[in-house]
Amino acid sequence: MFSLRTYGRWAVPLAAGLLSLGALPAPAEASTPAPVRDDFDGDGYQDLAVGAPGGTVGGLKDAGYVVVMYGGPHGLSADRRTVISRATVGIPGSPAEGEKFGIQLTKGDLDGDGRADLIVGHVSATRSAVVVWGARGGVAGGTSLPASTAQAGDFDGDGKLDLALFRGGRAPGDDPLGTTGTVWTGPLTRAGKPAGTRALDPEELQYVDVWDGATGDVDADGRDELALKAYCGDGGYCTLFYSGSPTGLVPAAHGTFPGGGGGMAFGDFDGDGYQDLAVGNEPDSSVTVAPGSASGLAPRGSWRRYTQDTPGVPGAYEEGDFFGGSLSAGDIDGDDRDDLAVGALGEEIGYTDGAGIVEVLYGTAAGLTGTGSQAFTQNTAGVRGRRSRGTTSAARSGSWTSTATGTRTWRRRPWGRTPGRGRCGRCGGGRRGS
Repeated sequence: MFSLRTYGRWAVPLAAGLLSLGALPAPAEASTPAPVRDDFDGDGYQDLAVGAPGGTVGGLKDAGYVVVMYGGPHGLSADRRTVISRATVGIPGSPAEGEKFGIQLTKGDLDGDGRADLIVGHVSATRSAVVVWGARGGVAGGTSLPASTAQAGDFDGDGKLDLALFRGGRAPGDDPLGTTGTVWTGPLTRAGKPAGTRALDPEELQYVDVWDGATGDVDADGRDELALKAYCGDGGYCTLFYSGSPTGLVPAAHGTFPGGGGGMAFGDFDGDGYQDLAVGNEPDSSVTVAPGSASGLAPRGSWRRYTQDTPGVPGAYEEGDFFGGSLSAGDIDGDDRDDLAVGALGEEIGYTDGAGIVEVLYGTAAGLTGTGSQAFTQNTAGVRGRRSRGTTSAARSGSWTSTATGTRTWRRRPWGRTPGRGRCGRCGGGRRGS
């Protein structure tokens, strides 16, 4: 695994965690090459970053850290790795209890040196995120960014990665703290200076707490779109969507993209050259896929909904399974169509509640299918660890979990409470049966 010398498709191992992968190369007509997204040391092999936001650093609980493992001709190496925390030499700041450094990750070549850089987020409303720079021997040194979380993508199609930065933290109660969004256009200097800046959607983001997201190109125009997972108040989570354009990100109207506020991933599941958007809906234990097209996301009538009752998908539909809580897209079987790994965070295994499961749905010419789906737990042969209540190889059904290139973070929702959109007019909220 991870021995492919390409940035076109992704291999997705299903062992240590659910990998948040799934970027396509720039379309053939693009005049600029696709930026490097995943090779931190520049050796041509994909590398892996795993957040451990619940890790103890210097005796401080939940201070958090990140582990980077490097790829090579025989796959990932568990021995050749770099551990990054606020205590690491060259990383700005100092460890803080409860910061959960590493709870959200994004990556890509921000400075144009041919090596991917790693941006590490946290939960604080006041501390800075950090970009850890790619280097020949592996990631080293860091620069502060004015954000809690970030997403990297080429939003204007100039061949240089941009950064969408979100400052705001995570509300401890029902009401969101609000988020300030800013897009930094690339390239970014190692002093932390972008080529330009522009505000992002202040009218809506002031009403939500942005937790995570994903980027991908649904219309194959060489410009990335941005999907965001946000906390919208009263225990509810929602989705926001932005289209790439020559001038950067443009907010999409409500109803033109799937809601849900669970996991999200972009992938070309039918192999037509356009990335599709998959969004998990935790209260409904479902995943909705909106196909990409030359004109953007296809209309609602072409969306497809998947649950554990979809023919061929292991298990059975139950609301408490949280099917869709984590999502990851990549071409697992090498057929030039992306497949989707779905975390069901609350799945009961035997008599163990909340042990969790990862299920893989494969791409076909007609899109994702349940036929031939596979299921993985920590009891699956070759998967390290063992099942236990409240933990899974995909996620942990509690306060946090880490994944390969990012994290999915879940707060326990009061039973019977259905998420809404709060005061966010364009947010897609999750609900049962949606």
